[in-house]
Amino acid sequence: MKPELAVLGGSFDPPHIGHVFLATYARSVAGVARVLVAPTFEHAFGKALSPFEHRLRMSELAFSLIDGVEVSPIERELGGTSRTLRLVEELSRRHPASQLRLLVGADILLETQRWFRFDDIVALAPLLVAERAGFASSGQPSAPLLPQVSSSEVRRALAAEDVRGPASWLPHEVRTYIAQHGLYQPREP
Repeated sequence: MKPELAVLGGSFDPPHIGHVFLATYARSVAGVARVLVAPTFEHAFGKALSPFEHRLRMSELAFSLIDGVEVSPIERELGGTSRTLRLVEELSRRHPASQLRLLVGADILLETQRWFRFDDIVALAPLLVAERAGFASSGQPSAPLLPQVSSSEVRRALAAEDVRGPASWLPHEVRTYIAQHGLYQPREP
């Protein structure tokens, strides 16, 4: 049996505790051997993103304390618009001794019809789904693992200079990096 490599992709703009919990879940509860975090280079749905290098560095800081988690610049290497299928195909080539798993929160299951060739993605990297508050992944009752937090809410809070609420959902090192680089500041009218 091949060791499992969980792939956690996303904008990570910025990475928050929900992302950290997801990687921790994969390592400690689901028992995957490794988690590879891959920040999106260009969003497939045209969403404006902070510069890749900032999101990559914040991801490195956010996941640095979790053994067996690696942040990869692979999406920059692939270039252009990010597609999960292209990512898992490349990872399958680079890691033939591993069984890929696509690590997602249950909220993503509502969006799969928008993904490019979702069935092909799942054939290469079967889903590893963590329950998220407000989103059920199956008909079975279970306790939510992930908090109901989003990077969009965090960005809005940071722009409003609200350091409690959603902005407090950031790992300490990520909050420090954001402050040092003046990210997510309110825009001048």
